[in-house]
Amino acid sequence: MNGMEEVIFEARNLTKKYRNNLALDHINLSLRRGEVYGFIGENGAGKTTAIRLITGLSFPTEGSMALFGKSGTKELQRQRARIGCMVETPALYKNMTAVQNLEAQRIQRGIPNRDCIGKTLKLVGLSDTGKKAVRHFSLGMRQRLGIAMALLNDPEFLILDEPINGLDPSGIVEIRDLIRQLNQERGITFLVSSHILNELYQTATCYILLHKGRVLEELTQRELDEKCRRHIAIKTNDAAQTTITLENNLLTTNFQVMPDGTVRLYDHLDNMEEVAQALSRAGLLVTGLSLAGDSLEDYFFHKIGGR
Repeated sequence: MNGMEEVIFEARNLTKKYRNNLALDHINLSLRRGEVYGFIGENGAGKTTAIRLITGLSFPTEGSMALFGKSGTKELQRQRARIGCMVETPALYKNMTAVQNLEAQRIQRGIPNRDCIGKTLKLVGLSDTGKKAVRHFSLGMRQRLGIAMALLNDPEFLILDEPINGLDPSGIVEIRDLIRQLNQERGITFLVSSHILNELYQTATCYILLHKGRVLEELTQRELDEKCRRHIAIKTNDAAQTTITLENNLLTTNFQVMPDGTVRLYDHLDNMEEVAQALSRAGLLVTGLSLAGDSLEDYFFHKIGGR
């Protein structure tokens, strides 16, 4: 088993019931080391519930979990020392500096070495805040300090719940860049929840779509791009002849034949008329010709709304 394929978190039939409400409904997940998972779902989809179960803030009604290949209550608790977590807005002491906030956190969590504070502040780009009280920080700086707190124990797996919520565009970019940097330079695996797919786009390497407590879909960044790319969807009586026509008459090879025989053409998007004419001139029976492809938001809403 090579290192990159190592599964660092696994859930089997993980379920959480609150009275009559199924917050999580038998979810199966396995998270691989080195990835950045975008955990996407509307508010109330069960993202926070899942995070609470992973971090041990609450316990499953049924199903099982494993962290770094270990399971069982005691062993899970031991493995959680390798996780960092920021849930919702971090609780900061507004009148204290960044260093003082981290020191309080370090003592509270019994992390022995003070050196971790300077290192962590440097990592999140807050070394130069000196005597500035947190109440004078921008929202983006506060979120970065929250992430710094989660990083104090030098975790291998970092869970961030809605870290971009309420940030302005420059704050969003700050957090995105920080996640990417920690992932690429430190090899930290991330689970980042958001109800807005666009916010995590280009940061995540994989997406998990959650809806009403169930995993709807898991897909990689590449698969998402492929599904969302705008194209002309062409249906004819002869896919092979269609591709020949596209190459010879429209001079393009920028297409793909799907398993159902639909040809996706990624060129000539603004000239469907020309495409239709070329196909009928070649004697093809065109049964479908439409512009397709979603924005990320459309894709997400189609998935959860079931069109």
